[in-house]
Amino acid sequence: MSKLDIPFEKDRKGHYRFFEILPGALSWTMLFLPIILTFINVTLAVSLILAYLLVTFVRSIAYSTRSIAGYRIMKHHRKLDWNGLNAEIEAGKLLPGNLERPKWHLNNLERLDARVEQVVPSDLTHAIILATVNESREVLEPTIQAVLDSDYDMSKVILVIAYEGRAGQDTADRVNQLVDLYGDKFQHAMAFSHPANIPGEIIGKGGNVTFAGRELAKYVKKANLDASKVLVTTLDADNRPDGRYLAALSYLFCVVPDPSKASYQPLPMFTNNIWDAPTLMRVIATGNNLFYIVGTQRPHLSRNFSAHAQPLQALIDMDFWSVRTIVEDGHHFWRSYFHFDGDYRVYPLSIPIYQDAVLADGYLRTMRAQFVQLRRWTYGASDIAYIADQGFWKGSKAPKLDVIAKLLRSIEGHVSWATNAILVWTAALIPPLIHPQNLAANELPLIVSNVQRIGILGLLISVYVCLVTLPPRPARYRRHRSVFMLTQWIFLPITSIGFSALAAFNSQTRLMFKRYLSKFDVTEKATVTAEGNTVSTAADPSRRK
Repeated sequence: MSKLDIPFEKDRKGHYRFFEILPGALSWTMLFLPIILTFINVTLAVSLILAYLLVTFVRSIAYSTRSIAGYRIMKHHRKLDWNGLNAEIEAGKLLPGNLERPKWHLNNLERLDARVEQVVPSDLTHAIILATVNESREVLEPTIQAVLDSDYDMSKVILVIAYEGRAGQDTADRVNQLVDLYGDKFQHAMAFSHPANIPGEIIGKGGNVTFAGRELAKYVKKANLDASKVLVTTLDADNRPDGRYLAALSYLFCVVPDPSKASYQPLPMFTNNIWDAPTLMRVIATGNNLFYIVGTQRPHLSRNFSAHAQPLQALIDMDFWSVRTIVEDGHHFWRSYFHFDGDYRVYPLSIPIYQDAVLADGYLRTMRAQFVQLRRWTYGASDIAYIADQGFWKGSKAPKLDVIAKLLRSIEGHVSWATNAILVWTAALIPPLIHPQNLAANELPLIVSNVQRIGILGLLISVYVCLVTLPPRPARYRRHRSVFMLTQWIFLPITSIGFSALAAFNSQTRLMFKRYLSKFDVTEKATVTAEGNTVSTAADPSRRK
């Protein structure tokens, strides 16, 4: 067992269990605290609730400001000639031509001129690991085509399709047909079947991509490629990279300091099928888009999520991804952080990877699939115990103050995920319900209402960013669909409480009582064709009829 591995469920005791219980205990305490304080001292309760809501208001204004900045950078980066910028990094100087050169590019050229050892873009090979379980060809093929449509030389790209052996012969045939059809367009293409029931593994994406990564390492060694210059990007079946992604990733890898001790996080955008998704799912998806756009403006808080890239040699050194968690992407940040003794960072890349909003066959099944997806994401609270364990009990050399800061941020983030929406919408109503004759208690909802009116400006900014990042409306939908894209935001309280907050409480409460999520719940995926027909597959083979 590697020191980086998550302990088996039976081995989680003592301090580990304390930190598994902690986020749920704090979230439930926060939820009931306004009621408890109101019974004890109504004035204190009103003061603390008001202070909490004012802090939330200030943070929301900062959030809206960052969303505008993040959107402008994304829009700008999607227009840049990254191949032209890479050519100048290769040459180490400005080249003739009408090329837009941002100031940061000029600074990079000047800084790289003094670097003794430098990786240049032509040294790099990209490997795309495309993970699938039982997704249909209608989901997989557009992803492969999106990679091929990249503004990049495909002779420098290796395609690896990682599929689950437990999905059966139909999946194997489908994957191998795609490799045969598109393989000659890449430097090399191959597919690997992840065997079922490998000891020590849970059913999840981590085991699948790790198995494929080990096979990729064998190929790279046989082909005499330098693993430290092979950049591995993991994609889910529906992840379609923007055409500039590979060139921009090459540029970023070549200009950052110590690129081997970093991973590279493109911008997840849930827009592939956003016009097809039901209203509640659209609100959640566009809200997620906004969250990750804002995240590009806070690089010190960047974490791995979904599609991300890292040098193959670093993956080999840490034995790839964890095979014991359903949140292998977010957990991989902590695995990398402790492998490099804290000398590790995630560089955000403002180039999108387009993904599907949740869509299944039928509204109720779509709602269930959405909750399952959010429950999986919020299960990242399980990493809190891992951070504490690695940082303070496993002899890590990571700076203790940095570990403490990251641990506290992680706790705050997950507790806020569970409680913030509920408290924002309900906390101000509690004191007047319990003490209807108290003046301060009755004034609180009025004060909060006035603050919320000002906060509408921030919401409108966020709605604007969400709208301008939408893809064009498909011809199969009439114009009134565009109106629904605007009016859908009245359902924000429902989605923020009924899905996100409840999913977070579900995950954290499970951790409290050792009801671990030990299986990656792959949800049903439906695709709407250009003709308006729905093609649906139960992505989890165990749910096939």
